[in-house]
Amino acid sequence: MKLAVFSAKSYDRTYLDQVQGERFAQLCTIDYHAFALSEETVSLAQGCDAVCVFVNDILDGPVLRGLHAYGVRAILLRCAGFNHVDLATAEGLGFFVANVPAYSPEAVAEFAVALIQTLNRKTHRAYNRVREGNFNIEGLLGTTLRGKTVGIVGVGRIGLATARIFHGFGCRQLAYDPFAGDEFRPYGTLVDLDTLLQDSHIVSLHCPLTKGTRHLINETTLARMRPGAMLVNTSRGGLIDSAAVIQALKTGHLGGLALDVYEAEGELFYNDHSGEIIHDDVLMRLMTFPNVLICGHQAFFTREALTEIAGVTLGNVSDFVAGRSCKNSLVTEGHVLVREDTEPVRL
Repeated sequence: MKLAVFSAKSYDRTYLDQVQGERFAQLCTIDYHAFALSEETVSLAQGCDAVCVFVNDILDGPVLRGLHAYGVRAILLRCAGFNHVDLATAEGLGFFVANVPAYSPEAVAEFAVALIQTLNRKTHRAYNRVREGNFNIEGLLGTTLRGKTVGIVGVGRIGLATARIFHGFGCRQLAYDPFAGDEFRPYGTLVDLDTLLQDSHIVSLHCPLTKGTRHLINETTLARMRPGAMLVNTSRGGLIDSAAVIQALKTGHLGGLALDVYEAEGELFYNDHSGEIIHDDVLMRLMTFPNVLICGHQAFFTREALTEIAGVTLGNVSDFVAGRSCKNSLVTEGHVLVREDTEPVRL
């Protein structure tokens, strides 16, 4: 069997090759492509049985039909999110589609807290000052997290991991998740979204991007937030209406913003544009605010997470090759198992 891996970085090759050698020897041959999968690059999959893609690859109707015409029958997502896949078309074409539903949730949770700590205590600004011999601490005033209210939107594995960390900080915690069970109750209180926004000093997003959650944070919900609150997103960029956030920052209603994801990140993230002019005016405007911190979708990026991603991905390949039922299937036997409009607010 032949597998084409798109949007492949050096670390993808390292961990996929390592895990295959240790646990899945002779399972498949792998072709690595640095390019993202799109209509322009789909021909690179010719002669392959399966493709492996990441968050910014495009798997819309034309690309899926192109893959099918080239003989591809399986799509392996080395990520949890699937909003970039046209599952209805994949269903109609009979594709096997599987994702990695959870990988080191602690990695993402720890990074979310790192962003909050950095933005709150301004350690990024202090670092740059000290390197220039400036030891003045004016303008670096932060707040103590103990006793503050943290609102967590989505209490799946990552949201719960975040809650456990903030519990250790001594924070009061609220959560919004219409599909939540009792797992969050030891750490705080489940409330409606309006209550969470109104009461929280920090709002951290940990839910998937679906039709129901797109622009969950918008002009209306931002207005309901506590004045001066901090907003953090390590989930999916489309959860936030960037233009609305800029307005809330300009008025001072939003006290701080930390992003590891951005709704128009597809053409930018995971590549070096330092020698180019970036034409995304919204992103460039966000980066001018002193109370905004932006990273390039790296919350997942730990050795443990990459090992797990490679292992689960190749396990999904193994299930496809053997014709076994795959617990991570999104489409199987002509049926979509998870639909965008019914996906719960969880990650």
